[in-house]
Amino acid sequence: MWHNAKRKLTMTNETDKKQKLDNGTENPHEPTPSVCVHVRGLAENTLERDVKGAVQQFGGVKNVMVMARKRQGLVEFENIAAAKSCVDYSKSGNSIFVNGQPALFNFSTSNKIEPPKEETSSKSNVVLLFTILNAQYVITVDVIYKITSPYGNVQRIVVFKKNQVQAMVEFDSKESAQRAKENLNGADIYSGCCSLKVSYAKAAYLNVQKNNAESWDYTKESADEPTGNGLLKEPRYGAPNAVEERGGVFGGQGAVCLVYNLDKDKMNCDRLFNLFCLYGNVDRVKFLRSKEGTAMVQMSDVHSADRALANLNGITAFGQRIKVAISKQTSLNEEPNPYPMDDGTKSYVNYSSNRNNRFTNQQAAQKNRAQAPSKLLHFYNAPPKFSDDEINQIFVKAVGKAPKSITHFPSKTEKSLTGLLEFSNTTEAVEALVMANHDPIAVKESKNPFLFKLCFTRDNSS
Repeated sequence: MWHNAKRKLTMTNETDKKQKLDNGTENPHEPTPSVCVHVRGLAENTLERDVKGAVQQFGGVKNVMVMARKRQGLVEFENIAAAKSCVDYSKSGNSIFVNGQPALFNFSTSNKIEPPKEETSSKSNVVLLFTILNAQYVITVDVIYKITSPYGNVQRIVVFKKNQVQAMVEFDSKESAQRAKENLNGADIYSGCCSLKVSYAKAAYLNVQKNNAESWDYTKESADEPTGNGLLKEPRYGAPNAVEERGGVFGGQGAVCLVYNLDKDKMNCDRLFNLFCLYGNVDRVKFLRSKEGTAMVQMSDVHSADRALANLNGITAFGQRIKVAISKQTSLNEEPNPYPMDDGTKSYVNYSSNRNNRFTNQQAAQKNRAQAPSKLLHFYNAPPKFSDDEINQIFVKAVGKAPKSITHFPSKTEKSLTGLLEFSNTTEAVEALVMANHDPIAVKESKNPFLFKLCFTRDNSS
């Protein structure tokens, strides 16, 4: 009796299923084959790339979307044969592991992955929401800026933490936001951790009240002027994992120097470059319109910035005692319309590709050892037959004063002249280097001018 009843019930259920199909209603357990496959049972923190990596063995994958909260997702294959291969393999009792956990695959009722409404809306804005999964290191605005700025001008950043670490980034345009989303979604900030889940935010803009480790408005100039007797207002890396942050894939935090008390008639971007290039590669220099006599110098790495700080803070030039500090801002935005300085030069210059940077490789760096300012300057790359009178004229024209003495070094080749210049004191040498370093010297024997180069050398007499 029981077996007959059970058989009758099973047949009835199968009949009902067939009837539903005959009536035009799709059976949810056996949906019509489609290029889209529904995934269930995903592990926490699964990313689109994890799903794609698990199923691309079955054929080309056109698109993937993960619904993290539901632990589900969709895979759109390039053709139905690849989708069928994936579903058949899963239904045959084989496990398809996604992010270390077996997941279930079946045909979806959809024939195409449609992006979320906010991404297709005409109001898809310039603000992106970043969710940082497996955040093993401290995430600050500096870190977020470093990874997002290559894709467009970043206007504002806010970092916050509720159940997980998140950040919102406002770009200058929808195109910039789209580029950042396409390139960063699924990427790791550091190798093996701090994975990024990127989506459009609902907010149309960000309201930043103050600049600190959790929020920053890059449209407002900020000098971060230190107070008190210390060089810095507070530790540059207040986070517990500061050392790890500097050594990560997107390391280089704290590479922007703030320079105060600059003579506005003598100093410009090129002359600051002449001085700072002795301690590392200079990427960008920017004078602040809102703070006269103040500039920001972005070095290529944190070690170069530290060297510049150690050697240049407190030196005197043109009657001013120059102060150097490290900014909390780790990068300078590209300035499309810099304002003109009093001498007609631009207030912002990008030097990242400048051939006068001296630390472009290990060999060059070894030749350009950083020395503290002194009254002695080493000169090189002067024309081979350049006289002392001609050298003196360079400095008389630049600073109104010639060096006390000139010493020539014997050269193995006759391609250029090198030697030593002694000034009366360190201040005179600093001013001479600022004004005359990289001075072009034209000679009849050469089509291209010689770039007269200077650097400080150790004064053994003191």
